[in-house]
Amino acid sequence: MFAEKAPSNASEWSVSDLAGALKRTLEDAFGHVRLRGEVSGYRGPHSSGHAYFSLKDQNARIDAVIWKGAFAKLKIRPEEGMEVIATGRITTFPGSSKYQIVIDTLEPAGIGALMALLEERRRKLNAEGLFAQERKRRLPFLPQVIGVVTSPTGAVIRDILHRLEDRFPRRVLVWPVRVQGETCAAEVAAAIRGFNALESGGRIPRPDVLIVARGGGSIEDLWGFNEEIVVRAVAESGIPLVSAVGHETDWTLIDHAADMRAPTPTGAAEMVVPVRVELMAAVNDLSRRHVEAALRLVDRRRSDLRATARALPTPEALFSPKRQRLDLAATKLYPALARNARGHEERLLKVVRQLAHVSPVANVARMRARLDAVGPRPYNAACRSILLREESLKQVGRRLVVSREALLRAERVRLAQGHELTQRVAERLGPALQGQIARKADKLDAVSKLFESLSYKSVLKRGFALVRDADGQPLNSADAVLDGQALVLEFADGKADATGGRIGTRPRVAKPKLVVAEEQGALF
Repeated sequence: MFAEKAPSNASEWSVSDLAGALKRTLEDAFGHVRLRGEVSGYRGPHSSGHAYFSLKDQNARIDAVIWKGAFAKLKIRPEEGMEVIATGRITTFPGSSKYQIVIDTLEPAGIGALMALLEERRRKLNAEGLFAQERKRRLPFLPQVIGVVTSPTGAVIRDILHRLEDRFPRRVLVWPVRVQGETCAAEVAAAIRGFNALESGGRIPRPDVLIVARGGGSIEDLWGFNEEIVVRAVAESGIPLVSAVGHETDWTLIDHAADMRAPTPTGAAEMVVPVRVELMAAVNDLSRRHVEAALRLVDRRRSDLRATARALPTPEALFSPKRQRLDLAATKLYPALARNARGHEERLLKVVRQLAHVSPVANVARMRARLDAVGPRPYNAACRSILLREESLKQVGRRLVVSREALLRAERVRLAQGHELTQRVAERLGPALQGQIARKADKLDAVSKLFESLSYKSVLKRGFALVRDADGQPLNSADAVLDGQALVLEFADGKADATGGRIGTRPRVAKPKLVVAEEQGALF
């Protein structure tokens, strides 16, 4: 028989009641904590938008969760192995009897962690080619519209507007954004993409250049400009962009992705527009030089034209040989026409004599006799036939007259056209001759310059001298110089006499020359 236990006064708990009591106790004791640890087991946000991972140190670990709403507001995203400081509340999860921290904010554990995260992100984006120099574009020389992405209430926009007013007033469009805080990166990226989405010629003009500006601050204050969303928006911008975030010593990731980095917002305003007064002075100077160059060119062309005109022959000298040939041809034409007419006349008389035997008159007489013999009817028929032939011959004669007149008119037109063609050729001859002379002059000038560049005198002008012997023959080496030999040194500005002598070697004696005296016939 077992002994019965004495009844206990302790109340009974259900599992749910105990879990709820533990949860309340833990939340009351650790309602809000800041916890430092290393991120472990992070795989990105869940499909629901929540993020689950652990925080650990060398001795312990704790589960962590970031709800979807808090995750969207984080300044930095957790990464595997990152040391962070998490701020949140401790609670339990009754479903698995474990405690966890619900994180509200997350920040790197110190500046060193931030710099390590920044360097890792810089290497990642640089490997994608977002910082490549070949992607950067030149800023427009004088933009019509300037877009500024900055806070509308800070001193930065006033400095930019004041500097633009001093240098070269331009139209400025300001896209107001927060330059610090949780929504800074998203607003700046949206502003850059918004400016790029504007259409050219629309109601709101599309800027020619963008300035992303902010004053100085700590690395935490400028962290929004190190976010990937901002860097990618800058790299994707179709409008040239100038980064002016912080002071000269402050560097952010958009400084690497931008087309140009300015040390300060005021420096960005100086980069995008020139100084109006200096630009006007430069334009005036160029205009003055252009006018002077044009005047010099006109004077030189006028002188060249006068020289060319003096070298050209006169129209009388050009047309005199042609006119003389025309007169000679006209002189020969009339006798040739007369001879031609006499030859045709002789051939015509010969034909007339040959046709006399078979002339129409003789034929008519014979036919009349035959008609008389046969009676009046054949005669009448013959008369009618003759009348018809006569009328036909008259018509042929009239057509021949018309043909002759048409032939004469065509010949006159041909002669007029030939005369007109001769005049046009004469009009083109003068300019063509002038152009040919100009081309020959240019070619002669080019050959002269080439000759001067290849002449040995250009070498003498650089300080060299040409050594000749007494006969004027050039000496190319020291071995060709004899001791005591008379030399002539030719410089660029004249000649000088000298006596040859070898240094450091045995003197060489000149060989005697054989001189033939032609008149006396003696050999020396």
